[in-house]
Amino acid sequence: MNTYKSTRHAKFLLNYHFIWIPKYRKHILDNPKIKQLTLDTINELADTHNFEVLATEIMPDHIHLFISALPKYSPSKLMNIIKGTTGRRISKHFPKSNIKGSVWTRAYFVATAGNVSSETLQHYIENQR
Repeated sequence: MNTYKSTRHAKFLLNYHFIWIPKYRKHILDNPKIKQLTLDTINELADTHNFEVLATEIMPDHIHLFISALPKYSPSKLMNIIKGTTGRRISKHFPKSNIKGSVWTRAYFVATAGNVSSETLQHYIENQR
């Protein structure tokens, strides 16, 4: 989980914790079929876009997703890909699920996680001379 990864030009460790909710906090994620479609779609997107799903938890009114991603993807781009694709698939497969318009709210939470603290990095940088 906390191992550095490499591309041709970068060495990195980018882990993101995302949380997002359905519009109006509707409990659409109580439906096991919607829950499974969401999980399957996230795993398919991970393969397509080369990010690693470290942990996922789907609650009745929100989703936690912990991923490790390439540096070419900003957190907002990742959320656009994940929420956009899952939302379209939910709308397509469950047209009578009482969802009007967007499945997800526009808002989300994101935090980064690594294997050193912010204080450790600050101390390291300040003591380079």
